[in-house]
Amino acid sequence: QVQLVESGGGLVQPGGSLRLSCAASRSIISRFAMGWHRQVPGKQRELVATITWDGTTNYADSVKGRFTISRDNAKNTVYLQMDSLKPEDTAVYYCYGAWGAWGQGTQVTVSS
Repeated sequence: QVQLVESGGGLVQPGGSLRLSCAASRSIISRFAMGWHRQVPGKQRELVATITWDGTTNYADSVKGRFTISRDNAKNTVYLQMDSLKPEDTAVYYCYGAWGAWGQGTQVTVSS
């Protein structure tokens, strides 16, 4: 079973940046779409960004122009670069692989 492990979360001030990483335990991500979702307690998990196997990206309206999803197939890793962060971006961020795998989540807190 392929595992996904996220890293890079933390506390950042409004306007700041963070880069999340999602590493797969085996060489698989080049064949599948990958994505990032986020969830706030008491709310449904929402899609943040996706990237297809050939590099086509898609973003939620709330993060367009601020977040960038990318992939490095040689490193079996997907990234989410988050710039101009806002307090409403505070959530647990989850990596998703289209074969049905989820990571354990990483907390992102945007606060002064």
